[in-house]
Amino acid sequence: MKIRFDAPETALDKRPMEAAPQLRNALLIHNPNAGGGGQDRRKELDEARKILAKGGIEAELAETTGPGDATEIALRAGKEGRQLVIACGGDGTLNEVVNGLARQTNGNRVPLALLPGGTANILAKELTLPWDIPQAAERLIRGTLREIALGLATPVGEPQKSRYFLSVAGAGPDGQITYAVDLELKAKLGIFAYWWQGAREVLAYKFPRFRVTTQDQTIDASLVIVGRTKHYGGPFKITTEADLYEDQFELAVLTTQSGLRYLSYLPTLWFGDLRKAEGVHFVKADTLLCEPIDDGPVYAQVDGEPLSRLPVQFKIVPRALRLLVPGELPEKRSSTAS
Repeated sequence: MKIRFDAPETALDKRPMEAAPQLRNALLIHNPNAGGGGQDRRKELDEARKILAKGGIEAELAETTGPGDATEIALRAGKEGRQLVIACGGDGTLNEVVNGLARQTNGNRVPLALLPGGTANILAKELTLPWDIPQAAERLIRGTLREIALGLATPVGEPQKSRYFLSVAGAGPDGQITYAVDLELKAKLGIFAYWWQGAREVLAYKFPRFRVTTQDQTIDASLVIVGRTKHYGGPFKITTEADLYEDQFELAVLTTQSGLRYLSYLPTLWFGDLRKAEGVHFVKADTLLCEPIDDGPVYAQVDGEPLSRLPVQFKIVPRALRLLVPGELPEKRSSTAS
């Protein structure tokens, strides 16, 4: 076992590392439909499991068959006393696993690890994990266990619909896109289905305003991005000062109601960032409330999955998840997601 628990302390993370647990008894949750999957993915997973076993992690494979399966399997892993859950799938699969692990009621806080298996893989990019699954497994067995905060999104008055999220949430046109995207197209094209839907929505969407209230200020917005990570989706980084190891969000709040203005942001976003763009505000917060103020529904999303109509509260839940952060390979750095 090569798991490390002595990662260098950074300026943003002063919390002590926890004592090293055993991570031998693992469950690998795989969504075979994410990112095209297929027999090639199974071969990669078989190779990755052999690598994990050599590193002291015995990973039993459990495959999902439909929506919600990954959450139920993750809940079961906690009840079975598993010492590690490894998720292999897209951002939606990872979100389901996170919600299963974060909702354990027996005190067994099972750590999470990731093998990239979708088309977006925001967390894989944040952790500079290789797209190659066996190479990612090599990085995991040299990893460091860290405690991180999660975001929790709760529709006001409907706490039973609350969802944890690991990477990014939002309200406005991106929430609308998650509701409108064709599920069959999403299964075939992954993140490209969101881009296609976004192109269709941007000129037809009315951009109704809603109120974003944090502990420090109130802004009337047409879009808010609630970032736990720098990456947003595809090649884009929006909340570039978000930090996975901080107990706060970075918010990108857009105020324009013009579809043409939204389109004008794309070159800036592609070649740089939005910090100097007109009508874009960046805010750090650990809690925010989004409430509609115009006619017409405004929808929220978490990790690219639909949540509900506004009003919705987003808040930070400190130390909600134990994450196995991949280490570096000893000889040469692998090619990473970018």
